Amino acid sequence: MNSLSLLCHWTMKPTCRILTSCRNSALFGFPPAKCYHGLAKNGNLSKFCVNFEQICQFHTNPFRVSGSGHVFDDALKASQVPSWSFGQSGVISRSYSVGTTSRGVSVIARLASKFRNLSTSIETRVNENNFERIYVQGGINVKPVAVERIDKDENVVGEEESRLEVSDEKQNVSNQEGLDEAKVVNAEREYSDIEKDAWKLLRDSVVTYCGTPVGTVAANDPGDKQPLNYDQVFIRDFVPSALAFLLKGEGEIVKNFLLHTLQLQSWEKTVDCYSPGQGLMPASFKVRTVPLDGNKYEEVLDPDFGESAIGRVAPVDSGLWWIILLRAYGKITGDYALQERVDVQTGLKMILNLCLTDGFDMFPSLLVTDGSCMIDRRMGIHGHPLEIQALFYSALRCSREMLALNDGSKILVRAINNRLSALSFHIREYYWVDMKKINEIYRYKTEEYSTEATNKFNIYPEQIPLWLMDWIPEEGGYFIGNLQPAHMDFRFFTLGNLWSIVSSLGTPKQNDSVLNLIEAKWDDLVGHMPLKICYPALEFEEWRIITGSDPKNTPWSYHNGGSWPTLLWQFTLACLKMGRIDLAQKAAALAEKRLRSDRWPEYYDTRTGKFIGKQSRLYQTWTIAGYLTTKMLLENPEKAALLFWDEDYELLEICVCALSKSGRKKCSRGAAKSQILI
Repeated sequence: MNSLSLLCHWTMKPTCRILTSCRNSALFGFPPAKCYHGLAKNGNLSKFCVNFEQICQFHTNPFRVSGSGHVFDDALKASQVPSWSFGQSGVISRSYSVGTTSRGVSVIARLASKFRNLSTSIETRVNENNFERIYVQGGINVKPVAVERIDKDENVVGEEESRLEVSDEKQNVSNQEGLDEAKVVNAEREYSDIEKDAWKLLRDSVVTYCGTPVGTVAANDPGDKQPLNYDQVFIRDFVPSALAFLLKGEGEIVKNFLLHTLQLQSWEKTVDCYSPGQGLMPASFKVRTVPLDGNKYEEVLDPDFGESAIGRVAPVDSGLWWIILLRAYGKITGDYALQERVDVQTGLKMILNLCLTDGFDMFPSLLVTDGSCMIDRRMGIHGHPLEIQALFYSALRCSREMLALNDGSKILVRAINNRLSALSFHIREYYWVDMKKINEIYRYKTEEYSTEATNKFNIYPEQIPLWLMDWIPEEGGYFIGNLQPAHMDFRFFTLGNLWSIVSSLGTPKQNDSVLNLIEAKWDDLVGHMPLKICYPALEFEEWRIITGSDPKNTPWSYHNGGSWPTLLWQFTLACLKMGRIDLAQKAAALAEKRLRSDRWPEYYDTRTGKFIGKQSRLYQTWTIAGYLTTKMLLENPEKAALLFWDEDYELLEICVCALSKSGRKKCSRGAAKSQILI
């Protein structure tokens, strides 16, 4: 097993490290590097160094870097790439100043992007399933990089650093222009007391790594003596925090978060000697402090891919949320250069490769285990839960926008388009229920053996729960929670339905109907605090069998029918898309009455959400951030358009059935088209 250490050292301050064990001995397509560190003669920690002991392959022809590094000068100036400082002992190092302190910074994670800027295009090998091998064409057409020991005097160091500062200033000016365009003008009005308190709490939850912000902790409750993993940075939990910072014009923390979690993607993930596929994003990470010799210490990023989680479930939704946030960052800030980096493109393709891998499933929906998303405990959602399908659909639409178009990505883009088309039809046709559909299921015939069967999943009418017959309104409908052979989960899952609206996974008519249902059943789904994570709760024998008698998921608590304020920003986004700002304002006003006085709980209990959850953490960060994001979206509705998708009519024209010469297949795409036009 090869390992790669990324360290950032400076005198009498914490150093930073990411310990990455790569099964394929490469990080983003480059051979592993080894880092050696120690004390200099004066007792101070030496600066960060990366020693390349293997040959790096750039295209096919090798080249050697020697002298003082001026071989790159012309190319660097032409492409506006910061000059590198080539240090001693076969080292590539880069220094920059923060305040009055000069620090050495790792370049290994940025190495790919440096060489990308010297090239005209990037592409992946078309005929390989592995998307990690990156080739640079039209750039430096010489031999593979071998970095030798290069002696340099102080004058050379000064020249290199001065050139770096000038180049960095140009880059910062360019990036700042994009961020300035995205800033929301909040100076026109004074923040309310609750907003001031929320912003203070959000900033207090920020986690720093090597002196830079990289995320927010899940909860920052000073009275919590056993934080468990609530003191970690979760990918899904950070999304509302990221949007709040982005809408306020503060994009640095989001960019840092995206890049650091990308580095963690290639970590070795093992549970009982078995490793999942590459591309898996961690559920969370923690910045830990590790003591060194003497009075020195270092900061280490410690990710959790599920090997420490309750139930040991891999976080399927983490990679999907990462892709969604990557698009949001570009849309709001205008900084699309981040999406175009080679390492980001590679990480994006690794996630997609993991999700689009062929398997035994006959359906376009993702097959996952219980507890692999926001509902991370046993709640009977194993199979094809709506939440995962809606996020998957959103991530695919994001990826189609962000993937660099070249020969190497054509096959992947084609696979994305086919999956989007099949998935949208599958969810719209088989997950949707309203009064008419329920009546149709009620009259289903079973045991049909035919390619033209009406009851394709052999659903027994007796599965329709009694509560649903009286609960479903005449003018509304929703997407069910899960669908498998002989099984329909008729529970209403809020997050999946909201993201079906946001991503246009549902038809325009279906999206309207979901909001109509929420309005009609306001007391059940909103009550005293928006919004129910699912409805209704599992009770009695059903709770005992499905949850395994989970003491945290008791009826109307936590994931089992609890009310989660963090869903408010997603509800607001869906309402703004469908022109129902009145519903979003009503829900926001309801939340404002209690959140601050209740100390920003994680969730609420009881059928109407009247009580603070019995095990709810206080000062929950995504509760705070969700409220702030909601307020900013309501004040700037035009910003919401950057975060949702309109109907893509071209997807309805894409059908793999047309590729088949067999007469056995009958395309159902006409039914989907007819629904769109209603």
